[in-house]
Amino acid sequence: MHYPTAWLQGSSLGESIACELRLQIINGTIKQGEKLSENRIAADFNTSRSPVREALKTLSNEGLIRLERMGAVVLGLSIQDLQELYDVRYLIESFAQQRLAIGDHDALLANLKQIIDKMELALKYNDAIEFSHLDFRFHESMIVEAKHSRILHLWRSIRHIVLTVMLITTDVVFAKGEENMSRVIDKHRGIIQALESKDVHVIQKVVQDYFADSNITLHSSIS
Repeated sequence: MHYPTAWLQGSSLGESIACELRLQIINGTIKQGEKLSENRIAADFNTSRSPVREALKTLSNEGLIRLERMGAVVLGLSIQDLQELYDVRYLIESFAQQRLAIGDHDALLANLKQIIDKMELALKYNDAIEFSHLDFRFHESMIVEAKHSRILHLWRSIRHIVLTVMLITTDVVFAKGEENMSRVIDKHRGIIQALESKDVHVIQKVVQDYFADSNITLHSSIS
């Protein structure tokens, strides 16, 4: 599995290298404890060491590696790390979605419905990569719409890891058949219905159920 080229449009070379290394670390291709050499990575990506340093700094800030002289040691993403990531994601999305109970968000709701239509098309064509990208856009759209700068800042600090985990887990769930993915789509429809109710308690219950179910999927997909 490689990081989708289309997702990297507009990214710097350092960001692109970070994306590919992040994916390999989280999916286990690059193992915990493995040493990463700046020179080796630069050769693999046919580039100078400067963008490699940028990439390693990004991954260090995310807690995936520990920087050392001329390289790094892989720390990886443990089950506890994944659980904490989901805890933070739940707190962010729960806050954002409940915040959307107030005000007019018709444009957002229309956009979310369009995303679901595209998710169904991706499912029809068995495109797990496009499906995971759309899934990510669905959730990020609500966080952005909440218009809370600190929450958005917190989200941006984990969004790359979240996107990578979603890419991996979606690929696993896709392999289990169309019925499983149809249930995923139905869960997203449930979120829209909750937002349309403008009832904070309904929204809170739906987001709790969504993340409880997603947590099970996460642990069955990544070990």
